[in-house]
Amino acid sequence: MDAIAARHGALLQPSIWMRFRFLLIGGSVLLYFVFCWWFFAVGQVLGSANWAIAGTYLADWVSYEIRPDIEIEADGGMKIVYPRFDPIGPNPNPDWLTSERATVTRTIEIPGSAQSAAPKSVSSFSFMAPNATTETATQARTEVRTEEVVTKATIAMNASDRIIVTPDVVEVHRGNEMISVNLDAGRAINQDPLPSWAEQRRPGEKIVLAFGFSGWAEIRDDVVKIHKRFLGWEGFFFDTSSLYFGKSWSELLGLLVSDQRLDPAQSNLSLAVNDVLYNPSWQHLDVWTKLLQTIVMAFVGTLFAMVIAFPLSFLAARNILHNCPVNQLVKRFFDFQRSVDMFIWALFFTRAFGPGPLAGISAIFFTDTGTLGKLYSEALENIDDKQREGVKSVGAAPLAVQRFGVLPQVLPVFTSQALYFWESNTRSATIIGAVGAGGIGLKLWEAMRTNQDWENVGYMVLLILIVVFVFDSISNAVRSRLIGRRSAP
Repeated sequence: MDAIAARHGALLQPSIWMRFRFLLIGGSVLLYFVFCWWFFAVGQVLGSANWAIAGTYLADWVSYEIRPDIEIEADGGMKIVYPRFDPIGPNPNPDWLTSERATVTRTIEIPGSAQSAAPKSVSSFSFMAPNATTETATQARTEVRTEEVVTKATIAMNASDRIIVTPDVVEVHRGNEMISVNLDAGRAINQDPLPSWAEQRRPGEKIVLAFGFSGWAEIRDDVVKIHKRFLGWEGFFFDTSSLYFGKSWSELLGLLVSDQRLDPAQSNLSLAVNDVLYNPSWQHLDVWTKLLQTIVMAFVGTLFAMVIAFPLSFLAARNILHNCPVNQLVKRFFDFQRSVDMFIWALFFTRAFGPGPLAGISAIFFTDTGTLGKLYSEALENIDDKQREGVKSVGAAPLAVQRFGVLPQVLPVFTSQALYFWESNTRSATIIGAVGAGGIGLKLWEAMRTNQDWENVGYMVLLILIVVFVFDSISNAVRSRLIGRRSAP
C-alpha cells in the first residue's frame, strides 16, 4: 500500500466532496432553516403571539362558563342578571356569589306616549282617511315603588381570588395582591397602576381581569361582567328546560323505573331519550346524523374512486398495455384529477349540486381517482414478469394472464392503499364539509364561528377522533384478513 501510494498518490486521496460532504449538507440545511426563519418571520410571530388566549381556548373545550352581570344603576342600586340560556338553570343562586340586599323606595318617572283611539262619532267622513282614528297624548307621570336592590356582591372566583362589588368601589383580591377600582360621579374607571393580571388599554375604558382557569371578569362604567369557569360539560344530557335537569343519577334512575309519569303523554324513559337526543345546547341527534353523513361520504367516495381507478390503472401501466399514447393520456387524466385539491373540488361541486353530501362524495371521488390510479399503475409497472410469463407459457388467455399472473402480486398493495385512503378521507370529509359539502364539518364550522361554543367543538372533535380510531382498527383487521400475517420464525 505504501508503494502504491508513492506511485499513485492521487488515487488514494479522497475528493473534496467526500471529505466535506457532511459539513456541506449540514451547512445547507442550516442555511435553509435560517432562510425560512427570516422569510416567514417566525421570531416576530412567536414574540407577538398571545399564548394566554390559546390557553383560554383550550380550556373552553373542556369547561363551561357561568356569566352573571352585576349592573350598577344610576341611583346607586345594583342588580344581578344572568343570561337567558345560562347553564345554571332557572332561579340561579350559586354559593360562590353572595349578596347583601336592602329595600329602597324609588320615584320612577314614566314618560308620556301617544295613543291611538277610535273617534267617538263616525258621522263625519274623510276622503283621505275614512276610518282614521284620533291620537291622544298621555302626560308623563311619576310612580313611587318599593324594591329590593343589591348593595354589595361578593364573587369567589376560586379559593384565594374574589371580587367585591359596591356601587362606588370594586375591590379585586388575587392571591396577596389587591386593587381598588373607583367609580366616580362621571362613571369613569380610575386605577393606576395595574398589576400584570389586569389590563386597561386606555384610561376610562374597561378593565379586564384574568384569573387563570377559574375565569375572567370585566369592570365597566356601569356593569361588572363575571365569567366563572367550571370543568366539565354542563347540560350534556339534559338542558335547563328538561324536567330531568339538576337531578342526581340516583333520582334519574328512580324516575326511569317509576310508574308515575312526569309527562302524561309519554313514559319517563321515552321523555329522557327525547330530551337527550333533542338537547338544544348539544344537539346530539343532529351531530350524530352529520357524523354518519361524513362516514358515508368518505366510504362511498373512496369506493367509487377505487372502482374507476382499478381498470384505468391497467391502461396507464406501460408493461400491461403497450400503447404509449393511451398510457400517456390516462396518466395525464390522473394528473389532472389529483392536481386540483379536494377542497377546491368541494367548492366546485357545491356550486354545481348545492350544499350537501353529494358535493362531498364527488370531491372525494374525483381526487382519489387520480391518486389511486397513479399508485395502482406504478404498482403494476413494478411487478415481477416471471409469474406472468409462467401463466402465459401454458397457453392462458390474456384475461387469465392478468387474473393469475398480475393480480396476486398487486392485490395486497391495492387493498392496503384503498383502506388507507378510506381512513384518510374520513378526516378529509370533515374539512370539506366546512365549505358546504355536508357532514359534521359544517356543524363544526358553525360552532367555531360563534367563538363561544368551544365545548361543542371539543365534543365534535372527540367524536371524530373516536371514529378515526375505530376505522383504523377496522382497516388493520381487514388488511390482516385479506393480506395475511407472516408467521413467526
